[in-house]
Amino acid sequence: MKLKGILPFARFLLDEFLQEGDTAVDATCGNGNDTLYLAKKVGKSGSIFGFDIQEQAIENTGKKLREHNENNQVTLVHASHASIKAEIPEVHHGRVKAAIFNLGYLPGGDKEVVTSPASTLKAVEQLLEIMAKVSILILVIYSGHPEGKVEKDKVLKYAMSLDQKNYHVLQYNFINQKNDPPFIIAIEKR
Repeated sequence: MKLKGILPFARFLLDEFLQEGDTAVDATCGNGNDTLYLAKKVGKSGSIFGFDIQEQAIENTGKKLREHNENNQVTLVHASHASIKAEIPEVHHGRVKAAIFNLGYLPGGDKEVVTSPASTLKAVEQLLEIMAKVSILILVIYSGHPEGKVEKDKVLKYAMSLDQKNYHVLQYNFINQKNDPPFIIAIEKR
């Protein structure tokens, strides 16, 4: 076995929890790569909810989904991921099997618009409340900018405080890479 890179490992984890017909969340749509991956994974009978505060990200994601004919099972929400619980219909509460965040800024977008610890932690708390009994929440953390370092510290502190009776928390990173490489915090709800 070869070690998986950060994004391939995130998808490996998603694959372990998702199947056709499931519900999943992309908490930071960005350019739509994870949203498309989730949509393909759950198929036409599944449901995906994608969030982003930037209109450009929602447009990019919608275009990508249409190009691959994977848009019918996806609801894109132009709002902060901090509103996840209110935006996801109650019929899906308790059924969300996977969620993913790519923290930081929109690749190719305005680097001044970044995720914030307050909204991210609010979103994580809401998701853990509405996720299925056996599910996975993945945070891909990019800390190579000042706000990213603050967010990383707060997310790590929160994740380490989760009760091990209810959650398994994994940190996956490469410790010999330079320049603040991205890493994963994965929270398995038990």
